[in-house]
Amino acid sequence: MNKVARIFLAITLVALSFVGCVEDQIIILPDNGTEQPDGGKDDTGNEEPEPTPPTNDYPDTSWAAGELDWVFDMNTLPEIRISVTEEQWNTLLKEYDRDGNTAAYIHCDAEFRSKGETHNFVDAGLRLRGNTSRRRPEGNGGEMHKRDNADWHHCHFMLNLRKYQKDDAHELHNVRKLHLKWHKDDRAYCRELYCYDLFRRFGIWTAAYSSYCRLWIHVEGDKEAAYYGVYEMIEAIDDKYVKKRKELFGDHQHNLWKCRWGATLNYNDIHNSSIHYDDDSGSNYTYELKSNIENFDAAKAQLIEFTKNLTQRSGKDFHDWIASVCDVRLLLRTYAVNVATGMWDDYWNNCNNFYIYFNSSDKNNYKFFFIPYDYDNTLGTSNHCNVVSDSGRQDPLNWGDTGRNPLIGKLLQFEDYRTIYVDALNELIDPANNLFYYQASINRINSWHAMIRDYVVNDTEEDCEIKDRPAKWGNIYDYRLLDASSSMNFFKVKAESIKSIKN
Repeated sequence: MNKVARIFLAITLVALSFVGCVEDQIIILPDNGTEQPDGGKDDTGNEEPEPTPPTNDYPDTSWAAGELDWVFDMNTLPEIRISVTEEQWNTLLKEYDRDGNTAAYIHCDAEFRSKGETHNFVDAGLRLRGNTSRRRPEGNGGEMHKRDNADWHHCHFMLNLRKYQKDDAHELHNVRKLHLKWHKDDRAYCRELYCYDLFRRFGIWTAAYSSYCRLWIHVEGDKEAAYYGVYEMIEAIDDKYVKKRKELFGDHQHNLWKCRWGATLNYNDIHNSSIHYDDDSGSNYTYELKSNIENFDAAKAQLIEFTKNLTQRSGKDFHDWIASVCDVRLLLRTYAVNVATGMWDDYWNNCNNFYIYFNSSDKNNYKFFFIPYDYDNTLGTSNHCNVVSDSGRQDPLNWGDTGRNPLIGKLLQFEDYRTIYVDALNELIDPANNLFYYQASINRINSWHAMIRDYVVNDTEEDCEIKDRPAKWGNIYDYRLLDASSSMNFFKVKAESIKSIKN
């Protein structure tokens, strides 16, 4: 065990002496990638295999050092304190009442504390976020702020440090936006962050950075700030996200699209889809251009031409074309994580929740990148949706309707591409790699819970206890994450599903 790991272990063990137990949790130890908490044996008493490095070639991520790695650190729990005048807070409430999809910003001040540093931002911007999950942060419709007697509600926010002041002082270690997301439908307080963390461990550099944080909002005139509890803190996917990865994308000045429900990438229906640029209206366009919007017409023509090629090419023509415009290996390894984690509300099954980036504005000469997004409905939060009825046991080779959403299914028709995908799935579940393997995953989640457990009780009086349960509205309520002995442990069920693949 290296020096850093020893220090982390010591700190964690001290912290554990002050925390209680949570239902269904069996072990609380950090995952250092080299030791098992039961003396090197799994729950059956068999010896664990020695860990070996994953077989994939990881990209150089030194570009994130000191910036994204500092802000989004899964081993720390930053504090974010937002201050807003009563007038501005009431403006936010009125905007929500006027339009439940409002993207209107209000002025605020923000403080960020982490690792002994305190950063203050005067005149930042705050707005609500979420699609079906966008909520009113206080009271009921028509009500204004009730000083010192507010009815607070969890909701998603976007904190834009540079919204009103365009200078370097309004960036946090070169980060300007923080997506602050409550753990909606996830009483286990881990699903989305686990997925983003797994993407990074697996070398998927297109995945956004994320971590935990604690959030307070103080409305001027209140005696105390409202404590909103433990939140997710996620990197915004925008032109800044692309610019940070410009060496990997090949260029950072071109076309980034947010793709919502109905985004099939199918040429046969794209002309009936809403295609627009981000106009700050809060409208939910199927394909929404987030960057390079001054060249919208060319970007739209490129998108349509891409779907035409994707839909109409076949055989060797499709095989060679997609390889010329896309890093197929990166795409299929991305999708292996997607399917392993049980992400059914995705592109392939539900034509939803992803971004795409074209690194050139040329209609035919570009590289296309798929960017994973929105992973709260995962890890056993299952639903009967299109092809998928059980996110743990669904055949990974038939995750969606290829006739409707062609990209992934068409790739898997070719043996060489299918091998990349199946190999990636097996690499994820290989115990030696400490990636998706159940014991490594349990260790990882337990170490996070040890860090956040004392802080989940909050002033909204919502989600005040960590529980190893999927969402109540899901169709399979018996999935568990932290019970290694359960026949419904999601990591084990999914691993068996992957092992049964007939390639």
